[in-house]
Amino acid sequence: MSGSVYGTIFTISTWGESHGNGIGVVVDGCPAGLLLEEEHVQAFLDRRKPGQTRYSTPRKEEDKVTILSGVFEGRTTGTPISLVVFNENQRSGDYSQIASYYRPGHADYTFDQKYGFRDYRGGGRSSGRETIGRVAAGAIACAILSELGIKVKAYTTSIGPISINRAKSNIWEAGKSPLSMPDPEASKRAEDYLTEQMNDHNSVGGVIECIVTGMPAGIGEPVFDKLDATLARAVMSIGAVKGIEIGDGFHSSTVTGAENNDSFYYDANHGITKTSNHAGGILGGMSDGSDLLLRVAIKPTPSIFRSQNTINKDQENVEIQIQGRHDPIIVPRAVVVVESMVAITLVDHLFLGMTSQLCKIKEFYRNK
Repeated sequence: MSGSVYGTIFTISTWGESHGNGIGVVVDGCPAGLLLEEEHVQAFLDRRKPGQTRYSTPRKEEDKVTILSGVFEGRTTGTPISLVVFNENQRSGDYSQIASYYRPGHADYTFDQKYGFRDYRGGGRSSGRETIGRVAAGAIACAILSELGIKVKAYTTSIGPISINRAKSNIWEAGKSPLSMPDPEASKRAEDYLTEQMNDHNSVGGVIECIVTGMPAGIGEPVFDKLDATLARAVMSIGAVKGIEIGDGFHSSTVTGAENNDSFYYDANHGITKTSNHAGGILGGMSDGSDLLLRVAIKPTPSIFRSQNTINKDQENVEIQIQGRHDPIIVPRAVVVVESMVAITLVDHLFLGMTSQLCKIKEFYRNK
């Protein structure tokens, strides 16, 4: 299988299956000297681990991370960082029946068509547990960004038909909601709606928004490796994501150029800035110094506890009812995954940008 490696200079390589011995990641390109403890990575993993609320799968996993290499006396050494989380609560028998048929909304059919074989235990590499490696790497990326004064924050803006009221929202308080919604009133309505769907053996999707503050201007590339293009690739690689918007996104197609353009002005305290941010902090594939803003559409969990029609491997029409342990909604646990993929992408672009001007290279080596 190819495609398990992401990045150019700051690279991550994830490995493992949902019901295998463990899940992990190798991070290469991290500079030496970064303060990094297992507790820092664990804090990120705790935000995505299962069984924390009634709105997530009842599978009980501590998701305890172990750093195997690349860190000595609490700081990175500049060598590859290997991290692992061992699976402790596999119940593969819950999935044995699905070996003979294709679940609607899952990758069962496409895996069989590509490889002629699949690990049907919880989806194997297609399981949401694959994101453990992404989040562990994202914790490292966020630590690097923090050293540069850059913050990445994701939160839920809608669950099904229920959206937040931005006037009543504090994005930095979103973690207090079981659905990661920054508007407590909207969160309560969304929880009630989700409970109704759970009682009806159904699932729900939603939208995650991510904002990045402190980004310098000029980060990204102007052609194929545009910052918005690579962010889209990174976020769309998350299994449940079905769409992404940068800035005003699709709404920008409904307005005029005069309405959509962001005017520049000079401020004595902040330098060059803009009167608005319809572009979402990216112009011509490069950051413009404004906040980066993107939104991500997350589909409903495909595993629902009601009868569905499908076919088996003998191409016979069958009716099934999925068993096992599944999230009624993926959105809250995906928030930290979105943050992580955005952070990983930004770190890679920041490192690439260090060689964009000869004067910067000369300045670096003259000061050594």
